[in-house]
Amino acid sequence: MPTIDIDRQTAHDAAQNELAKPIYPRPSLSDRLSQWLDEILYRLIMKGSSIPGGWFTIAILVLLVVAAFVVAVRIARRTMRTNRGAGQGLFGTHELSAAEHRATAQGHAAQGNWAAAIRHRLRAVARQLEETGILNPVPGRTASELARDAGERLPGFSADLRRAATVFNDVTYGEQPGTEAYYRMVADLDDALRRHSAPSAAGTADPVVTDTWVPLR
Repeated sequence: MPTIDIDRQTAHDAAQNELAKPIYPRPSLSDRLSQWLDEILYRLIMKGSSIPGGWFTIAILVLLVVAAFVVAVRIARRTMRTNRGAGQGLFGTHELSAAEHRATAQGHAAQGNWAAAIRHRLRAVARQLEETGILNPVPGRTASELARDAGERLPGFSADLRRAATVFNDVTYGEQPGTEAYYRMVADLDDALRRHSAPSAAGTADPVVTDTWVPLR
């Protein structure tokens, strides 16, 4: 009986084709990235003798591929956390008024805890819109839903609301660091919305007092 010689490339391709069949479970994102890395490294090794510079060039390419793989995994995981978190409610378990959220945010800002300050300041925005009747209270409303609902009622603030919601989701679920600039943006939005919703008759509205804390250096 004749012997059939199968080289490494043919065996590799046959294995890949077999695993691609629908009878096998679909791999997770991490598994697919790992398979992609294995495939790239395998091809580099197979073509080692034909690449200019030989194994030195391959070593450099391998380091670049591994670095790209690590970055891709981190971005993918952060994106999945942000997307999952975007479906969670804006408020925590404690019911606070807009003024209480605002005061809490200012306290965190004075300590340089920008992520917590951003969270409470956007909650102050949401609560203020509910207290003034611009929005109806909705249990479990997310930051993204706040931006959508308030943007429909206040189209002039729509873009700022979306940016604030994105920052909230990033620092809360995406493991992004809060910054003074991001907090200042949300605080400015809060102050602008308070001025917009204040009664127009002279002398009937309480003055809007903006933050007076001194930024940390």
